[in-house]
This record gives sequence, C-alpha cells and structure tokens, in this order.
Amino acid sequence: MIRLFKHYVPHAVLLLGLVDIVLLMVTAEASWVLRAWQIGMAITPFTERLGPILTFAVAVEVAMVAVGVYGLEALQSVRFACVRLIVAVALGMIFISVLSFLFPGVTLWRSNALYAALIAPTLLTVSRMLLGTVLGSEAFKRRVLVLGAGPRAARIKALADKPGAGFIVCGFIGMNDGPDAVRGAINRDAIDSLGDHVVNLKASEVVLALQERRNALPLQDLLRIKTTGVHVNELSTFLERETGRVDLATASHSWLIFSDGFSSGRFLSTVAKRLFDILASLLLLILSAPIVLLTAIAVKLESKGPAFYRQARVGLFGVEFDVIKLRSMRQDAEIAGLAVWAQENDPRITRVGRFIRMVRIDELPQVWVVLKGRMSFVGPRPERQQFVSALTTQLPFYAERHMVKPGITGWAQINYPYGASLEDARNKLEYDLYYAKNYTPFLDILILLQTVRVLLWPSGAR
Repeated sequence: MIRLFKHYVPHAVLLLGLVDIVLLMVTAEASWVLRAWQIGMAITPFTERLGPILTFAVAVEVAMVAVGVYGLEALQSVRFACVRLIVAVALGMIFISVLSFLFPGVTLWRSNALYAALIAPTLLTVSRMLLGTVLGSEAFKRRVLVLGAGPRAARIKALADKPGAGFIVCGFIGMNDGPDAVRGAINRDAIDSLGDHVVNLKASEVVLALQERRNALPLQDLLRIKTTGVHVNELSTFLERETGRVDLATASHSWLIFSDGFSSGRFLSTVAKRLFDILASLLLLILSAPIVLLTAIAVKLESKGPAFYRQARVGLFGVEFDVIKLRSMRQDAEIAGLAVWAQENDPRITRVGRFIRMVRIDELPQVWVVLKGRMSFVGPRPERQQFVSALTTQLPFYAERHMVKPGITGWAQINYPYGASLEDARNKLEYDLYYAKNYTPFLDILILLQTVRVLLWPSGAR
C-alpha cells in the first residue's frame, strides 16, 4: 500500500486510477478528432486542447471515486463496476455542463463531450476486464510473515482469506507463547536464523501477533529482520492499515500514545476546515431552502406535531449542543424522554419520515448547526448523552471520539451501515477512532466524495 496524506491506498487501486485517467484523456481526444473529422475541420496539435481534455478526465475521475468505482465490490465484479461507471460518467457530464455554463471554453464542446460520454464507459469496462486478473494476482499483494500462531495470528489468516485482501501470508512462526491456532506454523526453535528465513520467503513485512508480549519479544531477531529492509509492524498497526479502522480488540493505551496519529499540528487544517464549513453551509442553506420548506409542509400534513425538532447531542470535548432535524417519527416516539435506538422497519417512523431518512433530507437542517460551528460537515456522528454515558463504560476509548468536532457525515457513515446495538456501536467507534487518529483534509475530501455513493445507494437508513 501507498500512504497518501496518512491514508493508505492499495497499489492496485492507485495503478487502476492512473490507467483510468489516461483512458479518459484518450477518450476525450478521440471524441474531439472524430467530431473534427465529421465537420471537415483541420486536426490541430493535442496541446491546444489539453485544458478541456484534462477537465473531462478529472471530472469523471472524481465522480468515479465518489460513486465507489474503486471499492471492493467494483474491483471484484465487472458487472457491478460497469453500472457504477455509467453513473460516474453521467455525474461527470453534469459537472462539466455546469462548468461550461460558468466558464465557457474550459471544457469540451457539447458534441465532443457527448461522444466521450458514450465511449468512456465501454473503454473503462474493457480495461477492467483485461486488468482484473493482473490486479488481483500475487504480484500486487504483499508477502507477510506472522510471528505468532495463536488466536491473534488466526485473525490475520482470516483477513488474508477474504476476497480482495491486499496481502498473502507466506508463513506463521510459533513463538512458544501459547497453543497454536493456525495450521502449518513452524516453531521458532526449528529455524536457525529468522532473518535468513524471512529473506528466503521473500517476505516484505513481518507482523507481531504474539499472545503474550512480556519477555517474549525476540529483539535480536527483529533487529536482524529490520536491517534487511523488511518492515516490522505491530498487529494493531497492521489491522488499522488493512481495515481502515482502529481494532479495539488489540489496541492498547501505549499503542495509541506512541503510534503515529492524533497530530497536534493541525492549525492550518482546522482553519481550512472551518472556512469550508462556513462557505459550504451558506451555499447549501440557500440551495436546500425550497426542499426543506416543502418537506416540512409534508411532515406537518401527515402527522401532528412540529415539522422540526431539537435534540441534545454530545459534541466536541463532551459539551452538549442541540441538533435540528426534520421530524421523521411520530411525536410520541420516545416515552418519558428515554432515548431508544431506531430499529429496522421501526413502526414509529412515518411514511414521509421513511422517505426523507432514506434520501437523508431529514439531515439538511443540521447545516445550520454547522454554520454556527457546533458541528462540521465531516466528523463522528454526535450521540445522545444517555447513549454516550452507557457506551463510555462498555467500550474502551469511546470518550476519545469526542476529541474531534462531530459531523453530518463521517468515515463510519460511509463504511458501516446504520447501527442499533452495542456491537454496531463498537464497529462504528473503530472507524471514528481511525478518523480522529488519521485526520487530514485529504480524508475529509474522500469522505465527502464517497457520501455521494451513500446518497445514491442508501443502505441501512433508519
């Protein structure tokens, strides 16, 4: 994997993205030449239209990221990818049309853009059919040697066996730290030189998965491995990179303290984030005002009670604030003010409420809270104090999610469906901690883009 702005991107995805950009540029150029040939116009040098060609390629590429073209399902299924590619090209064309209206001359002609939009999905789909086998081969997978053969090592094996895994396990070394839980492990005592063993296996990484760390670390072996140029990682660091979340089962206070992340040098990033929140919230409030007004009328017509409701949530540093949402439940949804998780097919949700929850219209009034500075567009979802008090005692590091400003969308929201149980809360916390630990503006942009996918293909909205 390659680390871009503290976020890991698989080599195969990066290569596929670069190939897609080149193909989009080729498509744009081919459409221009085709149209010029049709109308009998002379073919000018490529450099004279480089700007419009790049605009087309970047617009469609960004749309591809937004709709999940580089997600696991799209990488495994050409049919799935084809549907997402068509949607991405359509979204790219809408964006290009807006650019053409605002800045004439920076995009392709309408006829060129139409030809390019027709050619691009086919060309991109064919490239995936040709590259699919290559990108999924072992050539793009890291070879990992695991020190340990117990339950922790078994977790790595289970992760490697999943479709789309970016690594293969080339061996397990039993370190006499407990009973083995994986087959085929070689005991450390049977290996003369662990450093030579790593080199012979052509391993590019060694992961420590020891059950008992006390007095069990083979420091001399690890030093020898490190000096051969092979990466040595803790299990928690390895799982964070491979899953995009902080694994609560293996994370410790010391690991969180000494590992990379939670950087304090965020002044410029914080200023930029707040500036974006102000400008984007003002624009969105203006554009969404008619939608909010019509929805509020529909809510009032269907059920008694106010169209909007306020609810106290826990925000930055544990300070409570009020969120504003369009009401999607009956007015008597909660008895005596007791917080209750929404369930699948919850009978308390109205017909209008079910629709606005599915398309996330009920969240639009929260933009006003963003403008006030109590929330951001991106961050962990704020919870009610009753849930926070209970989860803080049941889940380790739950309070740490309040060290960043809560948001309307977030890393957990785009990676995990709606949760209504302790296990769901645990999984979402792991994603929230990853965001808090690895926050950069790049990650915010990625989350905002992929929120489009969640809006277009809602799953788990309750």
